[in-house]
Amino acid sequence: MTTSTTHPRLPPRRGGGTGTWWSKAVLRAVEEAAYGEKELRAGRALARAGAVGAITVSDGGAVAAVTDGDDAWTVEVTVPVLDGPDAATVTELVAAESGRVGALLAGQLPHAFVEAVEEAGVELLPYGGELGSACSCDSWLDPCPHAVAVLTQLAWLIQADPFVLTHLRGLPREVVLRELHRITAPRAGTATAPEDGVPDEVDDLAVAEEAAARAARLLERGATADSW
Repeated sequence: MTTSTTHPRLPPRRGGGTGTWWSKAVLRAVEEAAYGEKELRAGRALARAGAVGAITVSDGGAVAAVTDGDDAWTVEVTVPVLDGPDAATVTELVAAESGRVGALLAGQLPHAFVEAVEEAGVELLPYGGELGSACSCDSWLDPCPHAVAVLTQLAWLIQADPFVLTHLRGLPREVVLRELHRITAPRAGTATAPEDGVPDEVDDLAVAEEAAARAARLLERGATADSW
């Protein structure tokens, strides 16, 4: 079932800020997707001016309204979701080290984790060709400056909360935590799930310890496959 989360409108800001390594990676993808420097600058200016309304993030995309002068346009951006095996790889690698769960919950995206995901053959951070958009304005560009503004603010949201990135890829926060619990519950037997099957509380450390061996085997299989 697709879930959605609406993030409050971001206030105007001066400049792009220093950013984190992962938000800079998303912004580079936006640069790659932009038609030209003119459109990129116009979109960034709208983003910095606070012209983007509340952004609703769902599995595979986001929707927001953008004010440009006296007009307001509706923008929808898309990012490919991970298929079942790739999504499972991500959750197992989150659980492979105890610190990764805590880092994500604290708003951090460990570089080693993203590298491990990439080594397993999964792309978590998007590249320019993956970013799609549609806008109610009459521009033929994809992305138009309004879409660039939304994508830029998405990078800012991802900077503060990497779960926005996993949500775009089809793994919202609650699903990640639920899957981490599911990976280890049969063996750990320490968490009790309510009638709806969702655990009330996930022991991040226990989940990580139980999944570490499985993740190691996954990476070993990936390395073996690469050598063929």
